Amino acid sequence: MIRICKNGKKKYKSLGISINPINWDFKKGKPKAKCPNKEAIEKLISMKKREFTDEIVKLKSEDKDFTTNTLAEKISNSVKPRTVGEVFLAQIQRLTEEKRRGYKLSTQQVYNSLIKFNTHLNIYFSYIDITWLRKYETWLRKDGLAENTIGIRFRTLRTIYNIAMEENLVKSDLYPFKSYKVSKLHKETAKRAITKEEVNKVMTYQGTDEYSKLAVDLFYFSYLMGGINFVDIAYLTKENLIDDRLIYTRRKTKKLIKLPLQDKAIELIKKHYNKNSQYLFPILSSFHNTEQQRANRVHKVITKVNKHLKDIGKELELSVDLTTYVARHSFATVLKRSGVSTSIISESLGHSSEKITQIYLDSFENKQINEAMKYLM
Repeated sequence: MIRICKNGKKKYKSLGISINPINWDFKKGKPKAKCPNKEAIEKLISMKKREFTDEIVKLKSEDKDFTTNTLAEKISNSVKPRTVGEVFLAQIQRLTEEKRRGYKLSTQQVYNSLIKFNTHLNIYFSYIDITWLRKYETWLRKDGLAENTIGIRFRTLRTIYNIAMEENLVKSDLYPFKSYKVSKLHKETAKRAITKEEVNKVMTYQGTDEYSKLAVDLFYFSYLMGGINFVDIAYLTKENLIDDRLIYTRRKTKKLIKLPLQDKAIELIKKHYNKNSQYLFPILSSFHNTEQQRANRVHKVITKVNKHLKDIGKELELSVDLTTYVARHSFATVLKRSGVSTSIISESLGHSSEKITQIYLDSFENKQINEAMKYLM
């Protein structure tokens, strides 16, 4: 028991363990030298003493009074223990409510992977140490996963661990990612950008069917309008067109984007204008009422569009496999090669640099962005 004394009042709080009295030194108030698990018991006692002492110091620094009972209750009720599995499921639920479908699916994949690896996640975060992480890495490699996929698994796990620390579910001094560097789990991917000349080849391609024509138009629109992501294109409505600018909020990063409407981009919008639809492009319609229906439709269309783009790229003998994402990379690369400052647009649009790029685009004056985007044509 730990004894709390204040103003003549005493309160005893159990540490949750017991030992045979013959192994306890009653005079010194600690386990005897030959007590089983002596070091672990002493560590527990020390940790609990520090926990109560830290709380007393905190209360006194805030000039808050307390009793032996309120102090004991505060320590007992400060944080309800939650397992790794519980925190994962809470995060998945949060992402579902925020309609961040891609991030939610990625987190769900890591949750499923960890259960397959560990057989369950009914463990506390203190259980996850460097040895455990290395075993998980080895297991993933034996499962044949690519280096970058393994990196995604670990970055997601690290995010969940950070959430646990923020919620005081685990002490920061146990943080295993100080020594276990997730950054090592990264393999440089091939560049996914084409030149301005190659972009022009795609733009002048004469499609033989409606999906080929739509694929080219969506690629071109993305290239012209800041490398806008396919999902964001799908959700664009007339409300996003304000004072000759395209203004929308990125569904992935929640950043507000404001870009000048290029003349060619306006032509594409007019080409696909449908007075009976609120959307600018024929991807979504009023038929898609629920978030799940819209997500399924976007996935179906982007799959078809990318298939057609890949065929077009092969026919034109382009240097990379053509996809909607190539438009994002090409937008950034063409501007960079034209001498546009990297503080306005970065060369690479990987996940981490994508956030930085969007912040830069948002923070500069409209005039600067207008001038920069002239180099696209």
